[in-house]
Amino acid sequence: MKNMIKSFAFLFVLTLGLTFNLSAQDDVSGLAGVENTVATGDAGVLEAAKDGNLKTEAATEAAKNGEEKKADLSFSQKLKQKFIQGDPLWMTPVLLCLIIGMALSIERVVYLNLSTIDTKKFKQSIEDALKSGGVEAALDVARNTRGPIASIYYQGLSRADEGVDVVEKSIISYGGVQNGLLEKGMTWLQLFIALSPMLGFLGTVIGMIQAFEQIVEDGQVSPITVAGGIQVSLLTTVFGLISAIILQIFYNYITSKVDGIVNEMEEASISLIDMMLANKVTK
Repeated sequence: MKNMIKSFAFLFVLTLGLTFNLSAQDDVSGLAGVENTVATGDAGVLEAAKDGNLKTEAATEAAKNGEEKKADLSFSQKLKQKFIQGDPLWMTPVLLCLIIGMALSIERVVYLNLSTIDTKKFKQSIEDALKSGGVEAALDVARNTRGPIASIYYQGLSRADEGVDVVEKSIISYGGVQNGLLEKGMTWLQLFIALSPMLGFLGTVIGMIQAFEQIVEDGQVSPITVAGGIQVSLLTTVFGLISAIILQIFYNYITSKVDGIVNEMEEASISLIDMMLANKVTK
């Protein structure tokens, strides 16, 4: 009996020990599973975070590359880009006004610079020629000198034998001709100065109309559509104003140059009459 009780007690203790051991193993396995799950979840979160960081870095890098590309554009490339954005249909007439106006301006500047001479030196040469060789020598000096003042002197000296009144009328008449030659093309330059901003404003108005038509078609007011349409339409006005400003600067320079030459012509004409009377080459 005692042996049976001892056997049952031993079996009970053995059973309890095995149960406790298995439970401990299950708990350890569960903890390990939980740790594995947590580790896997953390790894997934870390991986997702890394992917997000990589995407953010890629987006940042792309933005930097875009900014670098914009910064790398030359001035001519930027102008070409703006020209295309402003609609070549309206930008081309403005560009033509600028090109033709610049061609006229450059031609006038070259002509006026070639027409400018040292008036004092020229008058002294004419006076010396009248004293030494008479009218013929003075005519040779005037013939070999460029510019409107020399042409006026040539016309006046060629009428020296017809009297002072004829010489004076000849100088006045030919002075008007030379004045017209100096101002040649100025009317067309004024036209292009006025036409450039007008074409720019016309392109802007039509661009605004197209932007509002797009809003009507979309059925809603989109800030992107409105802002984009306004930006594109205003480019024509900007280019038109720039063209007019450039041509206006040349026009003012040319006008001041013409006024200076005309004043020298008038003063030189009076000096010619005085020289001819002083040297007794006319009546």
